[in-house]
Amino acid sequence: MNSLLMRQDVGSSHHSDHHNHTNKMQFQVTQIEFDFTDDGEWTQHHFDNVVADTLETIWEADNEDDLIEEITCATGWAVKSLDYNHHLR
Repeated sequence: MNSLLMRQDVGSSHHSDHHNHTNKMQFQVTQIEFDFTDDGEWTQHHFDNVVADTLETIWEADNEDDLIEEITCATGWAVKSLDYNHHLR
């Protein structure tokens, strides 16, 4: 459980650092698939929470590649595929 909290704290801090950049676009992820290669440490509940948190967040990034990098850094999981909309400010 502590690992999950650390991942969320790190992700939240990393993500909030980028709110100061005015040239970033905002994205709303509408569908995402992560590479949840399960080593037995995580539960389906954890995976569901990662997906839900990702879908609920407005992400700031320069482009699609940066968006994927932001999500990967924030969640700790590689992104296999995603769909998104540009979120108007």
